[in-house]
Amino acid sequence: MITAEGRRGFEAMTGAGSGDARALAIGLKREMTGVGLKAFAALCLHAAASHPERLAAIYDGAADGWGGSPVTAPPIKAQRIAAAPVPPQFWTAFWALLETPPGTLGAGGVTARTAELCGLVDPTLTARLAAAAVTFPGVDQAVAQGYPQAFTRDQLAACPPDSLGGAFHRLIVENGFDLEVLDRESLGLSRLPPVMAYVNARILQCHDLWHITAGYETTGLHEVAISAFQMGQFGHPYSAMFLAMVLARIAFERPPGANVILDTILGAWAHGRQSPPLLGVRWEDLWDQPVEAVRQQLALTPYSSPWPADLFESLNRAA
Repeated sequence: MITAEGRRGFEAMTGAGSGDARALAIGLKREMTGVGLKAFAALCLHAAASHPERLAAIYDGAADGWGGSPVTAPPIKAQRIAAAPVPPQFWTAFWALLETPPGTLGAGGVTARTAELCGLVDPTLTARLAAAAVTFPGVDQAVAQGYPQAFTRDQLAACPPDSLGGAFHRLIVENGFDLEVLDRESLGLSRLPPVMAYVNARILQCHDLWHITAGYETTGLHEVAISAFQMGQFGHPYSAMFLAMVLARIAFERPPGANVILDTILGAWAHGRQSPPLLGVRWEDLWDQPVEAVRQQLALTPYSSPWPADLFESLNRAA
């Protein structure tokens, strides 16, 4: 149970958004302290729930500090604007989710509860999130293509087995996945402002496709990683909130292996930033090509990590 004093302190740090991300990451690489973890988690939650314009600078700085070299991608030129207040109802839902025992919600429950948090931020953030998204390379051009049409199983089933479309179809069928994790129309995505409508629809239809093309496996650790990759590609608001929650849980629970999570998040963020923009790729034109040929055509280097992709699952089996 997190004490009232601990909650108040973390809320105050999140609201202030102070601290240098690069310096915090350097300190955490040297020694994984509770104070440092809370300060970094609060800074990341500040960007997710209050100040989206600072997201890229915070994660670029942290990746530099942790990895020892700057992110080699064009800097994100964000508008200078004051942080929005974090509503009390956000904090009520945040602490309820943070104190839910791990493993009790399932992947779908975590998705729903994190999406709920995204809906509890200050109402002014909707327009600010859209404006922040288009500061990432390729987002403007992708949105200009118009609201994306859904993929169909028939399209994928007709593809050669050794093609991108064939691999995508196999991943969906063998794992019992839906082509889109949530129903976009029931969520009312088409009624959102164009940028947010496009980004949210695209994430639903392309998340598993990016697993394949960008080299992320469908394991617990790599779901964390691909969230950071998506965030590095276009500042994905849900991913920012999810990762801030992951970091806050680590900060308060202090599990073993916190360094693995930070290394995964910051390494995959850098991978997303340094990869070519994937948001607007016309995947329908690439279905029949082998995955490796698609990567070469897009100049996309797959994700690489020193940690086993199934690390979480292996530890759970051993326990």
